[in-house]
Amino acid sequence: MEQYNVTGMSCAACQVRVEKAVSAVEGVTSATVSLLTNSLAVEGTASSQQIIKAVEDAGYGAALKGADNERKSISAKLAAEEDMLKDRETPKLKRRLIASLLFLLILMYFSMGHMMLGLPLPVFFENNHVAMGIVQLVLCAIVMVINQKFFISGFKSLWHRSPNMDSLIALGSMAGFVYSVVILLLMSRAVVDGKHEAVMRYMDEFYFESSAMILALITVGKMLEASSKGKTTNALKSLMKLAPKTATLLRNGQEVSVSIDEVNKGDIFVVRPGENIPVDGIIVDGESAVNEAAITGESIPVDKVVGDSVTSATLNQSGFLTCQATRVGEDTTLAQIIQMVSDAAATKAPVAKLADTISGYFVPAVIGVSLITFVIWLLLGKEIGYCLARAITVLVVSCPCALGLATPVAIMVGNGVGAKNGILFKNAEALQETGNIQIAVLDKTGTITSGQPILTAIRPAAETTEEKLLEKALILEQRSEHPLAIAVVNYGREKGIEVGEPENFRALSGNGLTGRYQGKDLFGGNFRFISQHAEISEEVRKTGELLAEAGQTPLYFAEEGKLLGIIAVADAIKPDSPQAIAEMKRMGIHVVMLTGDNEKTAQAIGVQAGVSEVIASVLPEGKEEVIRQLQAHGKVAMIGDGINDAPALTRADIGIAIGAGTDVAIDAADVVLMKSSLRDAAAAIRLSRATYRNIIENLFWALIYNTLLIPAAAGLYTGLGITMNPMLGAAAMSLSSFCVVSNALRLNLLKIHDGSHDRPGKKAVKLNEEGKLLTQRKENEVYFMTRTMKIEGMMCPHCEATVKKALEAVDGVESAQVSHEQGTAVVTLSHEVENAVLTKAVEDKEYKVIAVD
Repeated sequence: MEQYNVTGMSCAACQVRVEKAVSAVEGVTSATVSLLTNSLAVEGTASSQQIIKAVEDAGYGAALKGADNERKSISAKLAAEEDMLKDRETPKLKRRLIASLLFLLILMYFSMGHMMLGLPLPVFFENNHVAMGIVQLVLCAIVMVINQKFFISGFKSLWHRSPNMDSLIALGSMAGFVYSVVILLLMSRAVVDGKHEAVMRYMDEFYFESSAMILALITVGKMLEASSKGKTTNALKSLMKLAPKTATLLRNGQEVSVSIDEVNKGDIFVVRPGENIPVDGIIVDGESAVNEAAITGESIPVDKVVGDSVTSATLNQSGFLTCQATRVGEDTTLAQIIQMVSDAAATKAPVAKLADTISGYFVPAVIGVSLITFVIWLLLGKEIGYCLARAITVLVVSCPCALGLATPVAIMVGNGVGAKNGILFKNAEALQETGNIQIAVLDKTGTITSGQPILTAIRPAAETTEEKLLEKALILEQRSEHPLAIAVVNYGREKGIEVGEPENFRALSGNGLTGRYQGKDLFGGNFRFISQHAEISEEVRKTGELLAEAGQTPLYFAEEGKLLGIIAVADAIKPDSPQAIAEMKRMGIHVVMLTGDNEKTAQAIGVQAGVSEVIASVLPEGKEEVIRQLQAHGKVAMIGDGINDAPALTRADIGIAIGAGTDVAIDAADVVLMKSSLRDAAAAIRLSRATYRNIIENLFWALIYNTLLIPAAAGLYTGLGITMNPMLGAAAMSLSSFCVVSNALRLNLLKIHDGSHDRPGKKAVKLNEEGKLLTQRKENEVYFMTRTMKIEGMMCPHCEATVKKALEAVDGVESAQVSHEQGTAVVTLSHEVENAVLTKAVEDKEYKVIAVD
């Protein structure tokens, strides 16, 4: 995705115009414009020259963001980004406003002060009405020159046949000015002809003060809007300010202070108490308490020792640390967070499409309504001055800007609130849709539990000692990277047990371990796996069941076909997991725990955690299929932290990587939680819902404002005694955008971890008779509702498509993966389907089914 800075945009109509122009460029697959940050995000193969030309042809300016940053260091790039976010508009508008008000006050003194307040005038003007008119003309012209940007942008947009908000202001102000100039000429003629009554009547028809007041009031609104918009990027600017500028490296035993850009991966750096950690690294010496609030939002310091990782921009509070750099430059956690928040601000939420559609037709429609208003009042016999006042008021009261800002300001503030609390949304769609989930699927290990299991029981079989069982288990488990294996290995180390290395070691994903030691075959794994390699007595089976019912995972071990016994391991539930799950359930979310553990162990942990449903005995590669089946019941969020969660995170409607997870999990996720707390997942849902509500409030305000005030401006309510003049219309328009932005800023007050106001969503999932989504399975049954069919006669991709279509038309078939090269079709089922039914579906298409496994 390439990003561009766009200049010349003033409202939602400009935003839509730029999007349409860029989307029409050959090679562009996606174009998103943000009125809030004046940026354009483009995906596709089109060159930057083509993009810039398209924007310029539409009447705006564009420049590739960071085009001169390619050779810059990370600190220079961050400085450039921070500089780009500086609020430069507010000071400019403030100067314009002061100058406008100065001349407007003088204009109001001459036009209304002596009539309404009886203020004195210089003797020269007492009976010289033409001179009064000329002074007003000059003062109004000065205000118009000061605010010439409205006219340049507005008429330029009209020239390109893409009128915007500036067009409405320019037309309204210029119409009043031109009409007043004509009246001044007619007054001059009346003076020459000696028609005193006509001169006095003409004096009441000047709109110089209205034309100038419109510009001044709009500038007030623009200044308030710009100031508020500047505050919406405060979170991103705060993150950028956290970036350390220097680091202290150890070179040849000497401490050397260098720029952060000179730190390379593998360098050794030191951090004293009170200093920020410059880059991501691993502690090689020392221990300390590190405050990670800048990254995770957690204010309580975390104790760090040798081997622990440290993150850039976090604060070393107590000890002296020596660390080795692991991620530098743009790869650091802080740099990635900044990039993620920045990218999210450049994307558009689905709900914004409504505003975009309206904005595309809004300004031309308003101009049309203004002309119709003028003509209708003229036909009703009103004076031209009255008709013009109604038409001008319609032009200046309409506000497409509020529509354009309704979504992006809320998204920006919502993203900022999330970032401050260690919750990162990758795009605006993720921020909107996270709150709409109906089912939350939680991976057990590392998500609900701590992911650091401990050995809890050793139950040797007959004729086997605890020492022998533990020794044989260690031989296999020392080569495994599974968390359960680490628990056994750590226990063995504590006991001082040393064992040899196994031969032909194999880890069978989701099943168990095999290896050979001193000429004998060793096996370790779950009940299903070991029962294939050794006979398990009824007594041992019951022992395993009792351990499982207590929430412990029984690991069975065998040697040369003989059972050695059971070692039980338990993964403790995180203290805040039950609370987080309870909060999700209060929000009307059906919480599902997904695990590879056997049914009884899983159910025991599920009861302790308080989940709605437990799906056990799921192999890693089966997680995606579970998500697919759950999606038939509602919108699904998958919450996990490991590499084997990546396919499920991608498959889910919303993927949430917890505890920063693995790089693979982060890449696959839509939301990244920097802490390992499940409560942050509930907070992300809460923040998403609050942001969406805020967007709806903003859109409602923008739409209802225009719906009520445009008819009032046109004079539709005159029968009720309600008449709006152009100045009042301009004031209302000025406040509309300011109100929208201010409403979005209220999100900063949201307490995202406070669940006291949680309410269920509008759509609840439908459960079966057991109160579940998926049918309860038999104990130890593998979660694979699949059949593999061997088929003859398929010769090409067309044959594949024919077979796939035939199978997927069968009731109960969720999907079919067909390969003509292998002659197979792997069929995934949502419920039991007879093999004969599947066979008939294929053979009806004149292919031969050899077997169904």
